[in-house]
Amino acid sequence: MTKIKFCGTMDSQTVPVINGIMPDYLGFIMTKRFWRYISPETALRIREGLDSRITAVGVFVDEPIEYAEEILLSGIADIAQLHGSEDEDYIKRLRDRTKKPVIKAFKVASQEDAERAFRSSADFVLLDSGTGTGRAFDWSLIKGFQREYFLAGGLDPENVGEAVRALKPYCVDVSSGIETDRKKDPEKMIKFAAQVRGIL
Repeated sequence: MTKIKFCGTMDSQTVPVINGIMPDYLGFIMTKRFWRYISPETALRIREGLDSRITAVGVFVDEPIEYAEEILLSGIADIAQLHGSEDEDYIKRLRDRTKKPVIKAFKVASQEDAERAFRSSADFVLLDSGTGTGRAFDWSLIKGFQREYFLAGGLDPENVGEAVRALKPYCVDVSSGIETDRKKDPEKMIKFAAQVRGIL
């Protein structure tokens, strides 16, 4: 079954809802220039209330490797998600230094982008339309993509079922699609998960 990642969680108030839904992954935005950024202290508080079966993901955009390493080794996150221009050397060094898995995000606007993602040495790749655009990319570009991937960009409770049936991704990743007025919406979160799991 396709896994679920909720991203951009900002406070502890939604943790009981998240634990009830039990997504496979929960993402924390750890780069300051994005509005969903939370401090390491806040991320740790959320993590401490999280069901231990949910994997915490630290999302970084062109951060010094020492910062990403600190977040991974402090118990805040189990996996690094790299959303910037981090290269193969960065991926290798971060993995060597932390022994933690790495997700590398790729903006897919062409067949060449998809091929570049396919060749990545990261443990997983995330295919997106861009960082936090809230828009879907042309899914036909990844038909037959031959490695497991996280699908992101423009997913919401209305279209995620179609995405899962058409593409069968390893995981679907959502942030703005489960928000109302820039806050995580429990109703949308529940409906999104139900669509992925074929309950609705």
